[in-house]
Amino acid sequence: MGIQLGMPSIGSPLTGTAAVAPSAGRPPAAPGVNAPGVNAPAVEGPADEGSAVPGSAAAAGVQASDGLLDRYGRRASDMRLSLTDKCNLRCTYCMPAEGLDWLAKDKVLTGAEIIRLVGIGVSVLGVRELRLTGGEPLVRADLVDIVAGIRANHPELPISLTTNGLGLDKKAQALKDAGLTRINVSLDTLHPDTFAQLTRRPFLSRVLAGVEEAARVGLGLIKINAVLMRGINDVESPDLLEWAVSHGFELRFIEQMPLDADHGWTRDGMITAAEIRSRLERDFVLTPDPRRRDGAPAERWEVRRRAAPEIVAGTVGIIASVTEPFCADCRRTRITAEGKVRSCLFSHEETDLLGLLRTPELGDAEVAARWQDAMWGKPKAHGMDHTGLGDADYVQPDRTMSAIGG
Repeated sequence: MGIQLGMPSIGSPLTGTAAVAPSAGRPPAAPGVNAPGVNAPAVEGPADEGSAVPGSAAAAGVQASDGLLDRYGRRASDMRLSLTDKCNLRCTYCMPAEGLDWLAKDKVLTGAEIIRLVGIGVSVLGVRELRLTGGEPLVRADLVDIVAGIRANHPELPISLTTNGLGLDKKAQALKDAGLTRINVSLDTLHPDTFAQLTRRPFLSRVLAGVEEAARVGLGLIKINAVLMRGINDVESPDLLEWAVSHGFELRFIEQMPLDADHGWTRDGMITAAEIRSRLERDFVLTPDPRRRDGAPAERWEVRRRAAPEIVAGTVGIIASVTEPFCADCRRTRITAEGKVRSCLFSHEETDLLGLLRTPELGDAEVAARWQDAMWGKPKAHGMDHTGLGDADYVQPDRTMSAIGG
């Protein structure tokens, strides 16, 4: 019953939109993007007008005012910024049991650098929404100060946080006071034994305490992110949904993606969006949410209990990155904890911004230009020129999800 949202055909840069093929050094036109004019600064630093590096966004005629535009007419306005690669859980679909080699402290963005990067994104490049991620962002001692610093500079910016919930009960009020808009909590099960099997840690009660405290202090609409694993927690999906709608939370199921450290993912082994809907419909009636999707990764559904089909109990979202990809309307730009741009979650290339941030003679314009170049080279889909997670030509990135930032 889902709406198929895939990539346009490969024959043109953005079939079915107003985009046109690049010509005469100009980028494709995207909805709301003016025709490019004077070149922006080149990728390697200050440059005189007309001296842009071949292949860069500036060489294609992209101006700073065009924002984070790519070759297919997409413009990123949703910034995902990882605060750390460290995590205090060891979820089987994300990390190995022994953990990973964490980044040295001096390799990670400082609080001041994070605040500056967000400022460049918002004030120069058209970022309209920020999500702070990890690893686990709550392990950063200066998290509240970072949120407060961003909020002071950008009073209207939506700021959300993705967390596993450990320690949230102790920080929820401070985060609310600092200006955090809302929170996403990763929670795959309500059963202690299953939680311990999935996360390799016995901390379910602590996560639930964090969710409860976030709700008590009013941290916006609380979203719960869940990944279903075949034979482990897949049968629990209706129970999770009943718990979520009963508490006023929005549950979002996420198809397992090939970003696990053990490289054990297979397309046949994952629970698909179609299966998720089928399992939920045993107990609930799902109808498409009338709100516009507007670039959101989740397709949303109104939820009605079969016992009371006239009452909308809540909503549920399904992020079907594998089977129903939404790359054609992707609006995300990702910054890793060490200050590198990943234009696509599945990219094999990264562009360093940290070196520019730590070069005193370079200013925000040079950082913005490098960031634009990184996004100009964004692949069409799934790190390739077509969708196809699990296809023969798909190569899993070296980084795991915790090292990338969600």
